[in-house]
Amino acid sequence: MPTPAAYQFDRFLRYDELREWIDDLAVTHPDLVTVETYGTSHEGRDLVLVTVTDSATGAHDTKPAHWVDASIHAVELTATVAACFLLHHLVEGHANGDPTVREALATRAFYVAPRVNPDGAEWALADSPKPRRSSTRPWPYADAHRWPGLHRGDIDGDGRILQMRIADPDGAWMAHPDDVRLMVPLPLAGVPAGTPRYRLLAEGEVVDHDGFTVPTPRPPEGLDLNRNFPAGWAKGTLGAGEHPMSEPEIDALVRAVVARPNVCGYNAFHTSGGVLLRPSSTQADTALPPADLWAWGELAAIGTELTGYPVHSVFEDFTWDKSAVMAGAADDWAYEHLGVFSWTTEFWDVVHAATGVKQSPDLWYVGPTPEQALDVLRWTDEHAPDWFGQWRPFDHPELGPVELGGWQFPGVWTNPPPTRLRAEVEPHARFAVAQALASPRLEIRHQRVIPLGDDTWRIEVGIANTGWLPTDVTARARKESLVRPIVAEIGGAGVEVVGGPARQQLGQLSGRAGTRFTMGVDGTPDRALVSWTVTASNGAVATVTVAHDRAGRTQGEMTLAR
Repeated sequence: MPTPAAYQFDRFLRYDELREWIDDLAVTHPDLVTVETYGTSHEGRDLVLVTVTDSATGAHDTKPAHWVDASIHAVELTATVAACFLLHHLVEGHANGDPTVREALATRAFYVAPRVNPDGAEWALADSPKPRRSSTRPWPYADAHRWPGLHRGDIDGDGRILQMRIADPDGAWMAHPDDVRLMVPLPLAGVPAGTPRYRLLAEGEVVDHDGFTVPTPRPPEGLDLNRNFPAGWAKGTLGAGEHPMSEPEIDALVRAVVARPNVCGYNAFHTSGGVLLRPSSTQADTALPPADLWAWGELAAIGTELTGYPVHSVFEDFTWDKSAVMAGAADDWAYEHLGVFSWTTEFWDVVHAATGVKQSPDLWYVGPTPEQALDVLRWTDEHAPDWFGQWRPFDHPELGPVELGGWQFPGVWTNPPPTRLRAEVEPHARFAVAQALASPRLEIRHQRVIPLGDDTWRIEVGIANTGWLPTDVTARARKESLVRPIVAEIGGAGVEVVGGPARQQLGQLSGRAGTRFTMGVDGTPDRALVSWTVTASNGAVATVTVAHDRAGRTQGEMTLAR
C-alpha cells in the first residue's frame, strides 16, 4: 500500500489503497488533517471526507472553507488523483513553509471528498473492468435487465475494453489513408468503389442478437449521479434517478456540504476536456446576476493563469441543444441553492497534448476530426502504446468473425497516461488555494472602552471583512437571502448589558471586490461598528464574539479599566 511519501500521483488507486493513503496522511499530519465518513455508497463503501486546516489557529468550522469533490463518474479517475494532490500540496506546503499555503491553512479550511463514487471506480479499475458512467445501482429496472443489443465489456478477457469492427459494405467507417489502424468516418462525398468499409462497435456482448440489427441500449446501471442534485432536477434528464438525492452518494454529499455553512466555494473534479466550466447548465448568462458573472470572470482569470485551462459557461459553450439542458448537476446546485461560486474542472485534453491546439467544445458531441484522431494516435504510440490495440481477428459469440482493436476504453480520450498524471493535476492545487483565499473573512480591527461612571461602560468593536468576496459571497445569495447576517455578542464574568441586547445582528459586509464598483470612492461597506452599554466592576474582562456562517468566527477581549 502506498504511504503518503511513496505515492507519486502516477497511477489510479483502488479503494483500499486510497483509503489507506488518506488515513496515513492524517496520522502523519494530525495537526492539519482529519478524516471522517460522511455516508455510505450503494455497495456499502464509506464515503470519505478529508478536512485540512491548521488546528493551532482554530477549528475548521470557525474559518471560511473551500469544498472539492472528485470522481462522481466512474471512469474519470484523474479527478481522484487531483484531489489527492491537493491534499499533498497543502500538507507539504505547510511543512515546507510555503507562505501562501500557510496563510490559507491558518485562516481557511479545505474539505476534500476524493472519490464521490467509489463503487463505480472499483468497477472501472477491476482486473476485468466493467465500464459504467456513474453509479452501479441498477436503474431504471431494479432487476438489472439487459435489453437486446450491445453491452460494452471485456469480451475476450484480456483486461482491456477496445473496439470491434466488422466489414460491411454499408459501413460508415474506413481506414485512415495515412494509418490503416485508425478508423475514421467516411467523408460526405463518399469513397471510391472497392474501398473497404466497416461498422464500428464497442467491444462487448450482444444480448438477444437477431442476426441483423445491433441496438445500443443504456446499460442496466443507467444512473448519472451528476444529474441527481436538486438544482433544476427533471425526471426527463438522462440518468436523473427517481427523485433529487435519490442516490445515497448524492444524499450524503448534499447533507455534508449543507452541514458546513462555512463553505464559500465549490469545485467538482471531472474529466475530460481541459477546461474550467461554470454554471449555469440550464440558463443563459443573461439570466444570471451581472455582478456574479464579473466575479466569476475575475476568478477565471486566475484559474486560467495558473492551470492553462480556458473557462466556459456550460450552457453557453458546452450545451449542444439548448432545449435539452444538463439539469441536476453539482455546480448548479452549489450556486443556485447555496449561493457560492462553483466550478466543474474537466481535466485532460488529449487533442491539445497531441497538437498544441485546444479541442472544441463540440468534440463531446461530434468526436474528433480525422486529422485530430490521427495526431492523437501518433501521440498515443509514443506516450501510451498499450491504450490502442492492434486489430486482430476474433470469433465473437454472437456476431461471428470480427476484429478487436482500436481505442481502449476509457483510455487517453478520458484520462492522461500515468506519466502525465502529476503534471496535469498539479497546477489545480494552487487554484484551489487561490479560491479559498478569495473568501470573506471577519476580523476585529477596532476595540474601545469608554468609562461612563459608576461601573458603567460603553464598549465599541469595529468589525471588518478582510476577504475579497462579500460575506454572503454572491449576488444571488444576497438577492435570495441565502446567508444569515453577522452576529456580534458580548459577555464575560460580571458583565451585564443595559439598555439593549447583548446579541446584535450586523447584516452583510462587502469585500475588496466591491471597490471595483465605487469609482475610487470606497467608503467603508466592508466595516461595521457595534456598541454596548454595560455594567461591570473595574478590572472585569468583556469578551466579544463575532460570527458569520461563511466569514468565520473571531473573538476579542477588553479589560474594563479606568
